[in-house]
Order: sequence, then C-alpha cells, then structure tokens
Amino acid sequence: MSKKTRKKSSNTTGKRVATKVARAASASTGKSATKTRTTVAKKPVAKRANKKATKTTKPKAKSAAGVQGKASHKAASKPLKPEPGPTVTKSPAVTLAEGAAAPGFDLPRDGGGSVSLKDFAGKKLVLFFYPRADTPGCTREAIDFTRLKGEFVAAGTEVVGISADTVKAQESFRNKHQLSVPLVSDSAHQMLEAYGAWGEKSMYGRTFMGIIRTTVLVDSSGKVARIWRHVKVDGHAEAVLEAARSL
Repeated sequence: MSKKTRKKSSNTTGKRVATKVARAASASTGKSATKTRTTVAKKPVAKRANKKATKTTKPKAKSAAGVQGKASHKAASKPLKPEPGPTVTKSPAVTLAEGAAAPGFDLPRDGGGSVSLKDFAGKKLVLFFYPRADTPGCTREAIDFTRLKGEFVAAGTEVVGISADTVKAQESFRNKHQLSVPLVSDSAHQMLEAYGAWGEKSMYGRTFMGIIRTTVLVDSSGKVARIWRHVKVDGHAEAVLEAARSL
C-alpha cells in the first residue's frame, strides 16, 4: 500500500471515529437533557399534588376538630333531669262527724234551677254521693233510691244525689234510667269536700283523687244523723230508709 493510500484510509478512519464519538456525545447529551426535562416537569406535578393533598387534608382536620369540639361540648353539658311523673296531692281531710251541723250548699241540678240545704228545712234529707253518672254501681244506687222514693217521702225524708258530673250529664243520666230524685252537679268539688266525699282513691295500683261513695243522713234540725262511707251498693238504699224511719 502506498503512502497516499495509507494517509487517506487513516484520515477516513479518523473521520468515522470522530463522527461516531460526536454522535454518541450528542445522544448522551440528548438523553441527559430529556432526563433533566422530565425531572423539571415532574417537580411542578409533585408540588401540585402536595397542594392538593394539603387542601384535602385541611378540611378533614377541621372537621375532625369540629367533631372533637362538639364531643367535648356534649360531654361538658349537664345531663337533663328526668321529668317528674304525675303526682297526687291530698286535699285537707274533712272530718264530718255525726251530730255536727250539715254544711250548707247551693248547687245547680238537672232540669235547671238549683238545690240548697235551706230548701229542706224541717225535713229529713238523704244525700248520696256517687263517683260518676251512668256507671254500673252508680246506676244501680240511683235506681234503688228512685224505687224507694215514695217510702222515703212517707218517712218525711227527701233524697238528693250528688256527683262532679255536669248538669247535662246528670240530665242524660236521669232520662236514660227514668230517675225521679234530684241530681246535683258539683264540678268544683265544694260540697264533695265539705261532706268528706272527695279524697284519695286507688285502682289497679294507681292512686288518684276522686269521689268516695258516701251517704249522709241529715235530721229535721239540720244536723248529721248518720254517715256511710265506702258504700256497698247492694241493699244500701234499704238500710238508709230504715235509719230515716228510726229518727
């Protein structure tokens, strides 16, 4: 091989090697640039992600704090006291003794008008107090006194029934069972208390205030001759008639 040929081949080879080196360098530079760009591009994304995480985390922290605040508020509040149940208040006990003057009264009756103690001056008077109009026991008692009314009149005795029912209820009671004795309405319990017929009662384990079935016999001088308390209806009207006859 000639010197010229060797020079050409060596130059050519050198050029090829230089070209390869340059290409390799540019390739590596491009790769590093790409990596750099990727890194730079990723950083803002990370920052955005951090911001989002911060934004989403803060409300949760606030809500948790709010829950804790509410919980602490509830814990600090005093427990409510239980509401008191219904209570029964006893009225002052009225002791009406035999031989005492009969308490005066003036109350409305069935059919209109009123009834007072003065209406029976000089006569014997039977006052029967019943819990409620048109209930079984009260109905039987009123019917018994109505049935014996003629015999009471013959003994110089008048009969009056008293309850806390309204005048209208008394009229319905009278019409339904054809009662002939006056029925007095004492919705304010004034006469009931004066004669000791209003007091504490119990039924099925429940205690309450109500009318105690009572009968009072007043003599012709206006004094209490006999008192029957916690009356049993059967045969009671007959027993009162016998007592009136004996006066």
